[in-house]
Amino acid sequence: MDFKTVEITDKQVIDKYITGNMYRGCDFCFANMFAWQPLYRTCFAEYGETLFIRNRDSSGAFFYLMPLGKMPLHDALNLLTDDARHQNIPFTMKNITQPMCAEIEQAMPDKFDFRRHRENDEYIYLSENLISLAGGKLHGKRNHVNRFKFLYPDWEYHPLTTEAQLLSCARMTDEWEHQNDEITDSLRYDYIAITLMLRNFHALNLHGGYITAEGKTVAFSIGEPLTDDTFVVHAEKALNSFDGAYSIINQQFAEHEAARFRYINREEDMGLENLRKAKLSYHPEFMLEEYTVTEKSTP
Repeated sequence: MDFKTVEITDKQVIDKYITGNMYRGCDFCFANMFAWQPLYRTCFAEYGETLFIRNRDSSGAFFYLMPLGKMPLHDALNLLTDDARHQNIPFTMKNITQPMCAEIEQAMPDKFDFRRHRENDEYIYLSENLISLAGGKLHGKRNHVNRFKFLYPDWEYHPLTTEAQLLSCARMTDEWEHQNDEITDSLRYDYIAITLMLRNFHALNLHGGYITAEGKTVAFSIGEPLTDDTFVVHAEKALNSFDGAYSIINQQFAEHEAARFRYINREEDMGLENLRKAKLSYHPEFMLEEYTVTEKSTP
């Protein structure tokens, strides 16, 4: 197969395969494929009316995503294993959800091993919970939102639409990066991905919103519909100097952009302890478990 690097001009081609899928995994968003391409070197191929995605992880090792399209899964998996042999690399698939695992096992019984990676599990919430923050479990989050409103009575939520607004969020991203004492590889690529989303916001057909207080942008969020019942949040940033800014943008963005969806996918925690703690504190409805798939060794 002829794999090529994902570019912004490939959106229409790739969208025809990923639109309408019900996997709920955030990897099946063109925006993520494009914005995280600097890290994953994302490539794609079309063959037999089917989409194939090949990435590299942080160590440089190749891995594939679940093929999408009309080709029988047995045949598509055989093509991927053949490609791995042609590249002289071990066959590996990542970000494979439980429903995908079941489909793979049914297509090719007892051929693959499945190993869960907790840091890749995605957090799925009921949108009504993130909007209302009702009940005892979310009492603290409700207090954070109310405190922000009390401390900054001039606060406002705005839909993110104009170039001037996008530039303001880009400048806030620079300020957010400078707040961090230690810039890890994860934060560096996160910054790059957000910058690419802001620069290509309209071409990617993204949804966005931001909060102003005391005359400046203090928080923003970016996302898009993922499936018929799920909205995905790709990015959420706030200035730590504004108490409760993360809480208010989380609640307001859900209310204004995702209220018509049953679920909100807030993606994975990448194994970062503080991020995991923050995401668990909102009490997800369920975790979208993800697995790595490798070929079983022959005796």
